[in-house]
Amino acid sequence: MCGPGTEMAAKIELAGLKPFASGGNRLCFVNPDNAEQCIKVPRPGFSAAEKRRRKGLPKSLKPLSSFDDNLQEFRQLNAIHRRLGSEVRALVPRCYGLVPTDLGRGIVTDLVTDADGRISISLKQYLWENGLDTALQSGLEDFRRRWLALAVPSRDLLLHNLVVKQTLAGTLQLLVIDGLGWSDLLPMAALFDALARRKVQRKLSNLDTRIEALLTAKREGAPWGYHGYLAPDARRPDNDRQ
Repeated sequence: MCGPGTEMAAKIELAGLKPFASGGNRLCFVNPDNAEQCIKVPRPGFSAAEKRRRKGLPKSLKPLSSFDDNLQEFRQLNAIHRRLGSEVRALVPRCYGLVPTDLGRGIVTDLVTDADGRISISLKQYLWENGLDTALQSGLEDFRRRWLALAVPSRDLLLHNLVVKQTLAGTLQLLVIDGLGWSDLLPMAALFDALARRKVQRKLSNLDTRIEALLTAKREGAPWGYHGYLAPDARRPDNDRQ
C-alpha cells in the first residue's frame, strides 16, 4: 500500500531520461533508483495550477488539490489497498508515496512487467496485436471475477488503463494502472456494497463493449488512436533510453 503522505526528501532527476509512456496528463518513467518502480509526473503544461487555470467557472473555484492527478491517485491507491488488503495486489499496483523530481512532484508505483522483464503492454495494444485469443479470454475472465468480488472502485475501465502481464506460468494477468476511485461527487457506493457491485458490473459490461468496438475498428481498418502503445524499445525497464 502507499507510504506516508509526506514526500521522500531527495529530489529524483528525470529530465535526462526518456519516458517509456505518455498519457493524456502525465509522463511515465522507470524509477532511476529502482527499476521495479514507475514514477508518474505531470506532462509539461498539465500541472495542477495550469489545469485549473484553463477551467471556467465554477470548476476553476475547486481546490488546487482536485486538479493534482498524482495526489488524487495517491489517495485512491491508499484507500483501496487499506480497505481491500493483499487480494487487490493482483489487480492494482502498489504505491510507495509521492516524491519530488526535477519535473514536478511524482507518484511512485509498481512497474508492471512481464516474466521476461519487459514492461507490460496495455490491453488495447494486446488486442490490436493479438486479438481476443484464448489466453486473453482466460485472463479477462479471471480479472472480471476478482474485480467484481472485491468491488474495486474505479472510473470507466478504459483499454489503455489496463495492462496485460505475461506471467512465468504463461498466463495473462490484467491490472488497472489508472482511473481508480469512484467518480461520483457523493460516492454512495463506498457505503453500500450492493450498489458498489452494481456499478462494478456495469463498468465491466462497458469494458466488454470497448473490447468489441476496438476489434471491430481493427477489422475495418480504422486508425489505432492516441494512447496505450509501447514501442518494442520502450519496453526495456532500464534507464539508458536517452
